[in-house]
Amino acid sequence: MAGFNTAITGLKAASTNLDVTGNNIANSSTIGFKASRTEFGDIYATAVVGAGSSNVAGSGVTVTDIAQNFQAGTTEFTNNNLDLAINGSGFFQLDDGQGGVTYTRAGAFELNKDGFVVSKSGKYLQGYGLDSQGNRLPIGNLAVDQKESPPQATGKIGLSFNINDAADATLLSSPYDKDVPASFTYSTTVRTFDSLGNEHTIKYNMVEQRPVRDVYAVDVSFPDTITISGVDVAFDAAGTPNAADVELLKDTDKRIDTSTLLFTQDPAAAAGVGSVSFETYAKYSAYGDMLINDASGVDITPEPTERDANENYAYTLAVPTANTELNIGGVPIEISVSPTIPTLREIADLILARQTEIKDRNPNVESVSVVEEAGEFRLDIRFKADYGNIGSEFSITETDVATGLPSTQVLTADASRTYEGDNTFRGQYQMFAYLNGSELLDIGKSVDPGETGFSVKATETLSEVGSVMLGFDPTSGFLNNVNGTSFSEGSIAPALTIAGADPANTETEITLDLTGSTQFASASIVKASSQDGYTKGDLIGVSFAETGEMVAAFSNGQKQNLGVVAFATFENQSGLQPSGDTEWTATLTSGNAVLNPPGTGLNGSLRSAALEQSNVDLSTELVRLIEAQRNFQANSKTLETLNTVTQAILQI
Repeated sequence: MAGFNTAITGLKAASTNLDVTGNNIANSSTIGFKASRTEFGDIYATAVVGAGSSNVAGSGVTVTDIAQNFQAGTTEFTNNNLDLAINGSGFFQLDDGQGGVTYTRAGAFELNKDGFVVSKSGKYLQGYGLDSQGNRLPIGNLAVDQKESPPQATGKIGLSFNINDAADATLLSSPYDKDVPASFTYSTTVRTFDSLGNEHTIKYNMVEQRPVRDVYAVDVSFPDTITISGVDVAFDAAGTPNAADVELLKDTDKRIDTSTLLFTQDPAAAAGVGSVSFETYAKYSAYGDMLINDASGVDITPEPTERDANENYAYTLAVPTANTELNIGGVPIEISVSPTIPTLREIADLILARQTEIKDRNPNVESVSVVEEAGEFRLDIRFKADYGNIGSEFSITETDVATGLPSTQVLTADASRTYEGDNTFRGQYQMFAYLNGSELLDIGKSVDPGETGFSVKATETLSEVGSVMLGFDPTSGFLNNVNGTSFSEGSIAPALTIAGADPANTETEITLDLTGSTQFASASIVKASSQDGYTKGDLIGVSFAETGEMVAAFSNGQKQNLGVVAFATFENQSGLQPSGDTEWTATLTSGNAVLNPPGTGLNGSLRSAALEQSNVDLSTELVRLIEAQRNFQANSKTLETLNTVTQAILQI
């Protein structure tokens, strides 16, 4: 009877279903396990020629497939960075070192004694190596092959600060001394590292320029030639310098106000005997070394004296009796006495209404103000400290409108002019840099004209140890000039190059970026500070990024990408062949693996310190277990019934 075979196929199918369900239940806690299900198909025996299918009873059941469910399991987070989980599609590729390649979702990895990342079964995790430029290399065994991070000498420093605009430069002690805090406006320190990893510091002292001029005077006898800043300036018997020489000196040494170069005759001496003097602009007072030589080349540079550089014109206002035109620095101001005679306050308001125009027309004017004292009004014109003798460049005149003749009705000079040193010369600083607080560094100061000693940097510029000039816009407070190079607000500041700050390697040069520095009326502070050097570090851990990068962390705070995990995908992952240890092998049905980094194409992302749990649903599996048991019992009953029928037939 065919029914016996039918019942046997049912028992076999039910038994296989029990095996698969039992295997799922047994692996409900296996990391990366994928549940399977039993799929069945009926069996019909057909004849080539004969009755149709409606007359065929059927021959039982067969197991057509044990299909795997590759749905992701629950992610469980751990404290081990080498535990990896795939969030999305893809498999880890493993190599047993003997040519065997398998694929897994179980990401419980560890490091072996040679530093390779291996699975619990000892197989090597596959990924892309990286070259020194960070470019991906061919697929291979991922390994932690960097056990230490070598030191790196500081090559770049970023420093942004604010210097309090309210600080009074006239209160600074003079001369400047790095060991006397009262002689500089602000100081800050940045740590650096040399090429061997030794830590050092660079201390920056900022000294606001005081509103004074350096005055140099040397005794001479003319006609003769003296050398100033390397330029030979010839004087005739009357002490008049050669105009071409003066122009060359003006171009050579920007510090010197050549308009102040003059010869003063000694009244008690013969003709041509006296002194030659000149002044530096206040911006450059005490900046660099002035060099003056006589005709034989002997250094005759004197110690300079100081002159207060802020000039102030003061005038007392009066009410005119006739229509008058004031001309202040080329700006005409009409003061009319008809139909009514103006008050002093009204005259002051007329002048102040034109103050912006006066300042725009005369860039050397610092301020235009009217001061009221004891019922009197005084007009004050203050000039910037960087402009010295301004009498020939700025004038104040009065004209009687009716006659066109000069008049002195409105303004009466309190004095021809007065000199006042105050803090109106703003925004100019000398910046010094010291290695470990003691050794003055070369930060790009141009060689003083006439000097012979200098250093040549990699940029082929001549420089020497000393300070450089920093300039801030006195209106906005933003840094706008570094070492003589101007730049617009909001742009990147010109970089300074520091030489000699690496005792272990004299060739090392450091780039200093001061972008973002300001001079506001608030506390002097460091707003940002960074440098790219570091000491030697030891490996303290490995972690993985979502995009697959294996990152080594070192005790010196540095991180280094050692490789990128590779994810494998298949055209038909259901065709993968289980090979044990929660691993699969590729087959003709699955197709070849396609390898890419995480997060690219159809690949999922990588999660570090996490494991993918089994995707077995115990509730579902227990129900399936009951169904399989019922099916087995039912097929057993079929067999028992057929046996009873057979016995009955035999007893007839």
